[in-house]
Amino acid sequence: MRLLERAIEKDRKMSEIKVLSKEVSELIAAGEVIDRPASIIKELLENAIDAGANVITVEIKNGGRTYIRVTDNGKGISKDDLPIAFLRHATSKISVKNDLDSIMTLGFRGEALASICAVSKVDVLTKRPEEDYGTHYVIEGAVEKTCEECGCPDGTTFVVRDIFYNVPARLKFLKKDVSEGNFAADLVTKLTLSHPEISFKFIRDNKVEILTAGDGKIYSAVYSVYGRDFANSMLEVDYTWQGMHITGFTVKPLSAKPNRRFQNFFVNKRYVKSRACAAALEEAYRNLLMTGKFPACVLYIDIPPNTIDVNVHPTKIEVRFSDEKLMHEAVFFAVKNSLMKNDRPNEMHLENKRNFTDRELFDIPKKDNSVQLKFAMEDNGQKPVASKAEIPAPKPQTEKQYENSYSYQKPAPTLKTVESRSITEEEKEKLSGSDDMFLASLEQPAKKETAVTAISGPEPKPRKVTVEEINKAISEIPLPEEPEEQSGEAFKFIDAQSFTKKKPVSVIVEEKEPEKPKPVVVGELFKTYVVAQVGDEMILMDKHAAHERYIFERIKSDAEQLETQMFLEPIMVLLSYDEYDALTANLDKVSQLGFEIEPDVAPTVAVKGVPIILGDDNPADIISELAKNFIENKLNPQIELFDDLYHSIACKAAIKANDTNSGIELQALVNAVYGQENIRYCPHGRPVMITLTKRDIEKQFRRVL
Repeated sequence: MRLLERAIEKDRKMSEIKVLSKEVSELIAAGEVIDRPASIIKELLENAIDAGANVITVEIKNGGRTYIRVTDNGKGISKDDLPIAFLRHATSKISVKNDLDSIMTLGFRGEALASICAVSKVDVLTKRPEEDYGTHYVIEGAVEKTCEECGCPDGTTFVVRDIFYNVPARLKFLKKDVSEGNFAADLVTKLTLSHPEISFKFIRDNKVEILTAGDGKIYSAVYSVYGRDFANSMLEVDYTWQGMHITGFTVKPLSAKPNRRFQNFFVNKRYVKSRACAAALEEAYRNLLMTGKFPACVLYIDIPPNTIDVNVHPTKIEVRFSDEKLMHEAVFFAVKNSLMKNDRPNEMHLENKRNFTDRELFDIPKKDNSVQLKFAMEDNGQKPVASKAEIPAPKPQTEKQYENSYSYQKPAPTLKTVESRSITEEEKEKLSGSDDMFLASLEQPAKKETAVTAISGPEPKPRKVTVEEINKAISEIPLPEEPEEQSGEAFKFIDAQSFTKKKPVSVIVEEKEPEKPKPVVVGELFKTYVVAQVGDEMILMDKHAAHERYIFERIKSDAEQLETQMFLEPIMVLLSYDEYDALTANLDKVSQLGFEIEPDVAPTVAVKGVPIILGDDNPADIISELAKNFIENKLNPQIELFDDLYHSIACKAAIKANDTNSGIELQALVNAVYGQENIRYCPHGRPVMITLTKRDIEKQFRRVL
């Protein structure tokens, strides 16, 4: 017996694999989901949104390290389900494996509450609308402390205290309270933008920092989170591409940001970080931004749930698309069309100081113009009646009734002698355009006689109009002419077909659109800016920036087939496997760009020729960058080096500031640039022109108020 016990004890000592205790396994699992206070707020907010809440309050203290409160007015949790909700993998979002293919809720794993209670102290107050009493539940370190009935409003309130109190190793890696609070504020910002129909309130250390209206308008959410200046610098986006609907806002090129932190993408109302979406956004702004600037956006992408996989990362921020190329095209076309359609030359507004009147500055009561009704008593003892000036009486049929109805003494009729004369043709023309009825009454028959007109007397009896006369008068009224249909649209959306070269087709246009006003050059300012007039607008155009962009677009359009310089011996370039696959799958496009490449033993390619325009640059770096563009599914895979070369050529060939140019040259430049949708910014991102309206100028001269 002793020998058997010694053998078992020896086997136990030799075994290196052990089953962890429940406490240790809970802490390890919680560390994957909860790494800072902002992670707790994220999980609780997603549960509140899935519960159908439309008013949510978040309060933190000390950066969320000691106190977090999340209150919502959702459907609540029943008393029987509350202890089960804190078990691992307990959820109401999914039940079978097929539900993972069509996830529309923010949470679905059932790990959030179990991870939160494993590393903190949690108090829950919850009540369902159909129940009479709510439930108070307390759990600390995954151990239940209290579960009792209580009185509370409909919805759920989570209070989380002392995060990582039982994991001091994790607690010491938290940052300062200000930094942790900023992480929480940024998280609330993302969820606020993703659900504008919900009213969010964020309180940090007893101070309200974020408050949204919850009216369902994207603009209201953007205004509440980022402020007025940011909201006013945005352009609306609304585009549909092969089953994907993209809405939201994107920034004007002149209002670009110094970093990428303001790029917000929401897929099916879930904030995500997508390399495909970010690459498509920046490609749409290519050659429109200044150096060191990045585009900002708030874009909402609605796609079928079976084309996206959100079960990739524990935080569910990183997602995977079934067709990343299609997603890249959708974002690119949506943003590009918004820039072409909504972005207009910068309009300059002059400062206008308003002169207020006394009535606007002081509360002066308005003058009382009301009239008191006057009543007169008659001698026969009848009821008083109102005077003629106040209440009109029914029209009498005879003069006798006319006198008795108002009980007043009729004055004697006065006579006025008017000598009529004939008026000349010039006077007739003046009278025809005049609104003066007195002057128009001077046109009488050319007879010299004296006309006696009674000033006072009985009014003539009105004549009854028959139905036949009314119908005849209506038939003689000329009908308004129907407006002419426009032969073309003001704006045409671009898509994938816009990048394919089409053969010219002759079209017979029967009706012509009204001609738009053409720019007329007035002069030149500082030998740099061209002053021109277009209708009721004045434009200031930077002649160097405009000419540079014009040449740049001409070079790009003519560079469809670049001439290739062949090498005496092929240059072997080693790539990564994904770069090799992307490059070999697009050899036809590579050939159009002027490269002669043949695949070798993976992942090596043989470069036999490059475009002459590249000169003696190292082809290894160029081929790697080209392959990277194909990996990002860029519609225009030309490398950045091409753009730099085109920039340099256009800048050197364009006219410069302080150059002396004739009026004919300036007029030709304005005619070539004005109205071109793709010439609004120079290749370096500076604006080409600004406008100033006639009304703004007249305000400065007090011609209009």
